[in-house]
Amino acid sequence: MDIFPSKFIHIGGDEVNKGPWHNNPEVQTQMKALGLKSEDELQSWFVGQMDKFLSAHGRRLVGWDEILEGGLAQGATVMSWRGINGGIAAAKANHDVVMAPGDFTYLDHYQAADHTTEPVAIGGYLPLNRIYGYEPIPTALTPDEARHVLGGQCQLWTEYIPNARHVEYMAFPRICAMAEVDWSLKDQRSFTDFSSRLQPQLERLKALDVNYRPIDVPADAGR
Repeated sequence: MDIFPSKFIHIGGDEVNKGPWHNNPEVQTQMKALGLKSEDELQSWFVGQMDKFLSAHGRRLVGWDEILEGGLAQGATVMSWRGINGGIAAAKANHDVVMAPGDFTYLDHYQAADHTTEPVAIGGYLPLNRIYGYEPIPTALTPDEARHVLGGQCQLWTEYIPNARHVEYMAFPRICAMAEVDWSLKDQRSFTDFSSRLQPQLERLKALDVNYRPIDVPADAGR
């Protein structure tokens, strides 16, 4: 908190291997002492301690949607990455949400259906038009519930990305599409219009020596 002045503090909380907790006598003794019935509840207990700690310092806790398992801490904000259901559940429970579903926001995925034409990536397929077609506000939410959706976020994990130039290639121009998705209303968005307006932006990126991925608009638009 001394380093980062932001109101939100992200604690992670995703992909926890709870098997060692189940097999650890000390952990099981602690669970019994706390009256917890499962390892999911143990994770929620720990997240709850972090929530209280951060709240006492005027900050807000954010965690990946696994923090829903076992019960959600009172002040927690959920970042929904395993699809949209976690975000929907959190918003319906009056918790704030950041929508970041992997199928639409993970920039470490391939940008072409033919993976042999692209640098090695972790997998998946996320072309420009798919990002642009994403709507962060789930239709399952009422207008009051939808107010809990703070926005959307792209992720760019770097297990398969060896340098900054490769980061730029994976990020641009897809991040331009996500920016427009997050900052405009759904009925005001047109991929055709965006594609024409993107061309001057690509010239700016070129002038700034950003290693963006060249796009074939008609080909991408048809996928």
